[in-house]
Amino acid sequence: MESLIGGLVAAPLLGAAVLLTGGRRLDRSGHWLGTALAGLSFVFAAVLFFDMLGKDAEERTLTSHLFSWVPVEGFQADVAFQLDQLSMTFVLLVTSVGSLIHLYSVGYMAHDERRRRFFGYLNLFMGAMLLLVLADNYLLLYVGWEGVGLASFLLIGFWQHKPSAATAAKKAFIVNRVGDVGLAIAIFLMFTTFGSFAFSAVLDEQVAAGAGQATLTGIGLMLLLAACGKSAQVPLQSWLGDAMEGPTPVSALIHAATMVTAGVYLVVRSADIFNLTPDAQLVVTIVGAASLLFGAFVACAKDDIKKSLAGSTMSQIGYMMLAAGLGPIGYVFAIMHLVTHGFFKAGLFLGAGSVMHAMNDEVDMRRYGALRRHMPVTFVTFGLAYLAIIGFPGLSGFFSKDEIIYAAFAKGGTQGWILGGVTLLGAALTAYYMTRMMLLTFFGEKRWQPDAAGREPHPHEAPRVMTIPMIVLAVGSVGAGAYFSLGERFAHWLEPVTGLGHEEAPLSHGMVSLAATAVMLIGVAGAWAQYGRRPVPLVAPAGRWVTRAARRDLLQDDFNHAVLVRPGNYLTRGLVYVDHKLVDGVVNGTAAAFGGLSGRLRRVQNGFARSYAVSMFGGAAVLVAATLLMRAV
Repeated sequence: MESLIGGLVAAPLLGAAVLLTGGRRLDRSGHWLGTALAGLSFVFAAVLFFDMLGKDAEERTLTSHLFSWVPVEGFQADVAFQLDQLSMTFVLLVTSVGSLIHLYSVGYMAHDERRRRFFGYLNLFMGAMLLLVLADNYLLLYVGWEGVGLASFLLIGFWQHKPSAATAAKKAFIVNRVGDVGLAIAIFLMFTTFGSFAFSAVLDEQVAAGAGQATLTGIGLMLLLAACGKSAQVPLQSWLGDAMEGPTPVSALIHAATMVTAGVYLVVRSADIFNLTPDAQLVVTIVGAASLLFGAFVACAKDDIKKSLAGSTMSQIGYMMLAAGLGPIGYVFAIMHLVTHGFFKAGLFLGAGSVMHAMNDEVDMRRYGALRRHMPVTFVTFGLAYLAIIGFPGLSGFFSKDEIIYAAFAKGGTQGWILGGVTLLGAALTAYYMTRMMLLTFFGEKRWQPDAAGREPHPHEAPRVMTIPMIVLAVGSVGAGAYFSLGERFAHWLEPVTGLGHEEAPLSHGMVSLAATAVMLIGVAGAWAQYGRRPVPLVAPAGRWVTRAARRDLLQDDFNHAVLVRPGNYLTRGLVYVDHKLVDGVVNGTAAAFGGLSGRLRRVQNGFARSYAVSMFGGAAVLVAATLLMRAV
């Protein structure tokens, strides 16, 4: 079984290597090779999962040591994998959803000349994410972390002939580098404090308790900074909306199974550190709450279907981050919502891709309408994912999101009421913007028009290679939450790794569910009143200042430009001025002074004997005068 762990990572990485170096001879079959290797990785994961189920909970951790990466005394870095209940959960999510997205991409990218390279990048993305979640130490995790960043850069900018795509890729890469610096600093602090970066040494509460509180808080905050970059949380969220410039399968993979989930994994994996530093935990909850509302407000105002879903992802990851900041009572539910979100968010993005595929790549929802008649499979699968994300009773999102809302109230005191209120407000906003999306896309009258090239859209259902993954994801959107909640199955599954806290909230589970359902219905009613009962204009009205700000991502780019870019430009100009005038001035001035002095001294050596005689006479006169003066004194 240990060899299968290495096979999990090796299969997609092998696919990436073959597809990216095999040349044009693989153009006809490369997409199937990439999909097959992704599926093979899922098969390995399934075998390991069922083998794990046959063991007692305390014996389910499996390690596999490949080789010593840096075998130096005092600095031991190993390439080794650790498969436990937490990493197994992510492995199953990444390989299952990732394989479905590979299959969907076969149809979606059918007419792209560079399809082989696209599947190579998808395999690289999947392999890097598996390396990240299977690493048994933070240094190897960092390798996977950077691999995910590289693959996202390549995929977001895949259509680099579009300046917007190339710019979005660079923006994502640069913003994530800020978070990557945080992870690097955290690893430095771990090594100087514990003498190791292995999970077994660092994630031990007895060992960690011996470190200073300030050091633990610093490590926790740097890990959070890294998580904010990968998971697009405040203040490193600005790349997420622009990343929609990549092909839609990339958006599904980033938002559902790989990149944005990495930050949540990092925080939950490092639970033993965060449990010992309440200050860092508090910051995690604040970041999660802020991101939850930020993403929801942005999603409410976007007419671009993919960018609205991007804001939704930021908001849902905010739920997970908030739960992770609540400590043992929230870790399990953060991961549970992450898994259910993986199903319905992947389904939503693939459904959006199906709509775009049928509408000549149009992304403006105001130019859709009445598509349920033309795309019944997409309508049903997208609709089930919609019901799941808004928390409709009985579907996946209902079970996982309600647990997070209850855990927020269970925090107790004023903080508990504030966090609980934020989660309920987020639930209302989620219902509003998702209902708005459903109404604009599938209901009402048709509003599509010829595109810039004069082509009239002819809506039609996607081919089976695209609809089959959508159907499978719809099944997960419907049943995953109930399956996980039955007998607290998912909580008991993760408890040996994350622990499980039991705290009483001022509201019972039943009252929380009723409140969540009530605010969900309010959000649905608000969207229906605005978009279901009146004609939808092709051009969005100006709206109030809040709407205009939300359309511009709550001025996040303006803020970054004013606080970071412009001061950076001024600092650069100032440094250039100092370098030119002061540093170069001193160097050039010194050189000029010596040059002038040497020029003047050179005049003395003129080659005339009379000048030398006068110089000798003058020198002798000076010596005689100096001697007489010294005797007189």
